[in-house]
Amino acid sequence: TGARPGRLYHILRPDASPAPYVRRVGWLREIQATIREHKREHAVHILRLLRKDLGLEGTFLNEVLYKNATFLNLVDPISHDLLMSLARDLQCPKKEYDPWKSSDRICRQLIYHLTPHSKWHRLKNSLQKKVSQGSMDLSGIPLTMRDVHRMAYYLQNNGDHLTSVDLSFTELNDDMVRLLLPFLWALPKLTHLSLNGNRLTRATMKELTDTMKDMNKFPCLAWVDLGNNVDVSSMPQPLLVGLRKRLSQQTTLPTIYEALDCDPEIPSGQEGGRPEDEEAGSTPRHAVPQQGCER
Repeated sequence: TGARPGRLYHILRPDASPAPYVRRVGWLREIQATIREHKREHAVHILRLLRKDLGLEGTFLNEVLYKNATFLNLVDPISHDLLMSLARDLQCPKKEYDPWKSSDRICRQLIYHLTPHSKWHRLKNSLQKKVSQGSMDLSGIPLTMRDVHRMAYYLQNNGDHLTSVDLSFTELNDDMVRLLLPFLWALPKLTHLSLNGNRLTRATMKELTDTMKDMNKFPCLAWVDLGNNVDVSSMPQPLLVGLRKRLSQQTTLPTIYEALDCDPEIPSGQEGGRPEDEEAGSTPRHAVPQQGCER
């Protein structure tokens, strides 16, 4: 159907409050409207509410223009970066171009990032279909506790080859994730886990952090997305350490030179890189570019 996710959610669960991302997108649309009406001060006020709701305090430039250590620990650095750009446009507009166009573009980028934009599928069909390329994508499908029980059974019996599980924007809460965790951490090849856009709190973050202390659980996990939830804004250091330990055990990781897109020194006695060396050590196309190259 053509119904928006928020409207469909009310049809499925009329007695429950909308997920946090619905509120945040509403604020972004209000910012767009206030800028059109040249109510810049009101737009800055709404931006302050949005940043606080995402756990990113402060809206003035001297409070948000800090891309140092804390930036690297954020669960959603993309939103942080876009919100900084929006703060610049609202508080320090440049005279040589129309600030409305720039601010509206940033708002549209944020709305796209903070909402589900994958195709809607039937849950039953998605679980019955053969897993393609080792991934399970249920993004955008509102799940109930009954669905989670079915998913746990599916993971237990068919999850050995899964490398990616996408449960973003599925209305998951802490209790649902608590039920799923033992089945997720048992997946031997899981490297990517997406839990963004749900109803998760710091309780889930704590459970996940404690789980990662055991190297036998999530043995290959390299990346987890917990952004755009209720009150989860930063990654605890023990969780980052757990991910780093698992990454260090992967033989296909790029070297530090490759990760920084720089040329490593060629050992003596070797002339040029062999094709098989380049294929084995090349940086994955989806790897996140390192910020160190910009400095």
